[in-house]
Amino acid sequence: MTTATPETQHATDPGPAPGTSFVSATRLVAEREMKSFLRMKGFWIGFVVILAGLFAITILPTVFGGGQTSVAAVGTGTSQALDGTDLEVRQTPDVPAAKQLVRADEVDAAVVPDTTGQSATGVRVIALTDPPTDVVAALNTAPPVDLLEPAEISQSTRYLVIMVFALVFLMFGMGGMAIAQSTVTEKQTRVVEILVSTIPVRALLAGKIVGHSLLSIGQIAVFALAAPIALRLGGHSELLAVVAPALGWFVPFLCLGFVLLASMWAVAGALVSRQEDLGSSMGVVMMLIMGPYFGVMFFNDNPAVLTVLSYVPFSSAIAMPVRMFADEAPAWEAFAALGLLAVTVVVVVLLASRLYSGSLLRTGGKVALSKAWVRTD
Repeated sequence: MTTATPETQHATDPGPAPGTSFVSATRLVAEREMKSFLRMKGFWIGFVVILAGLFAITILPTVFGGGQTSVAAVGTGTSQALDGTDLEVRQTPDVPAAKQLVRADEVDAAVVPDTTGQSATGVRVIALTDPPTDVVAALNTAPPVDLLEPAEISQSTRYLVIMVFALVFLMFGMGGMAIAQSTVTEKQTRVVEILVSTIPVRALLAGKIVGHSLLSIGQIAVFALAAPIALRLGGHSELLAVVAPALGWFVPFLCLGFVLLASMWAVAGALVSRQEDLGSSMGVVMMLIMGPYFGVMFFNDNPAVLTVLSYVPFSSAIAMPVRMFADEAPAWEAFAALGLLAVTVVVVVLLASRLYSGSLLRTGGKVALSKAWVRTD
């Protein structure tokens, strides 16, 4: 992810020599963009902050915990067993009523009398999908635990993976803003007029996308190497085997998603002539980044909505890997969503190329899309 604004070295860079081929020009522009950002302190500060955040999420999971744990209690015996604990106790008349509260998510668990004689304390714990470790730990002797809807993956683990995927997508998506800032800087300093006199405008766009995509892929590789270390330090070593298949899907989805957003960021920068005006052209791109982030975070426990989001190109980079992680989607769905995303990338890049070419040399305020569609090269 690149988030810093390009330095003024763009103003002194003469660009590729005349007669350079499209491929060579694209490579030179990509190298120029990468070197420009790798020399900036802001780039490395952002990278270190994200890396530190990865370790914080895995090592400090209590940061995302909720408030006081609540339980439903049935009978006086269970109330006595809960005396002296920090749990919020809610009295219920019978076991079916306690189970109903658990299913309705009004309490975290239920403590009921044990009629089987298996519990040394005379009580049993009823939970929905995962054993409530805080409730079990609060009792003097660990009681038997019954799960109403046992899950292969715990809710805490699922939420942790969703949060990591969503945050990575958000940070890398916002990182594409550097392409818009670079484009505006070149227009504002008139360097773009020198560049387009020596290379095709589309090669300039392709070079920016390729350069920033390679920077992002490099950072993803570092995070992929750091993730196992962070999980082990956080005591989540067993999670590696479970999350590995989801990471295998997340990386290609994230790379294609970044190219999709990068082309739109480039157009957002080409439509304006000053850094101060960039906010007026990037609203749509911001919505396409923030929408999937909040959509997956809010509806992660809604299978129907998550299935729809897994096929929408701008949200599939988060939603589909999450469904694969939770074993809620077969492999063919992931391939179908990835193919749909790839087709969307091709279409959007072609449209962005036309708009970028038609607006790059226009100055004097924000360029309307109708005017940008008319190419000037």
